[in-house]
Amino acid sequence: MNEASAKPEKSWRPKLVLASASPRRLALLQQIGVEPDALVPAEIDETPKKTELPRSLATRLALEKAVAAQKLVKARGGLDDAFIIAADTVVSVGRRILPKCELAAEAAQCLRLLSGRAHRVFTAVVLVTPKGARRQKLVKTRVRFKRLSSAEMEAYLASGEWRGKAGGYAIQGLAGAFVEDINGSYSAVVGLPLVDVHRMLTGDGFPVHIAWLNHV
Repeated sequence: MNEASAKPEKSWRPKLVLASASPRRLALLQQIGVEPDALVPAEIDETPKKTELPRSLATRLALEKAVAAQKLVKARGGLDDAFIIAADTVVSVGRRILPKCELAAEAAQCLRLLSGRAHRVFTAVVLVTPKGARRQKLVKTRVRFKRLSSAEMEAYLASGEWRGKAGGYAIQGLAGAFVEDINGSYSAVVGLPLVDVHRMLTGDGFPVHIAWLNHV
């Protein structure tokens, strides 16, 4: 085989843990060639504190997830030298924090609030390095929904896509039909701001581009 046409060998890289069970966050990491070695979802109380602002809530929860994942990784063993990525996404209208909807009534209320107006999505990311250092980034994205008809709301509620989603919608799914304008990071609204995650990982020496060299 010609040396010029041979694919480069896969190189060693440090391990990486995603502190989430979200298939959306996993898919986003995979999109930029990052395959976590383990998923370690951290169960924490996500209830906002009294008078807590949306941006503060996102930052606090991402940090708490990172700390909880650190403890779980340490207890599990075998991943002591891993990078850990944790994130949290909060949707807000003004200072009002919208819930991660589990009931149709909650989702319906969110859709009525979002209809025909702009809202903000805050996604905080925390990266824990193998040496224990913590890097964090908060990304704000402004999203505007078109005015929704009763039929559109009813159809979306019937789809069930809203379940477990912050603000009662998934921008990467059916609700993409509602988005009239977006100012900021689309991937952050989905769950991870990829530009910032890439910058944080490469800045601390994680070789993101190894997978790119072997990309088919």
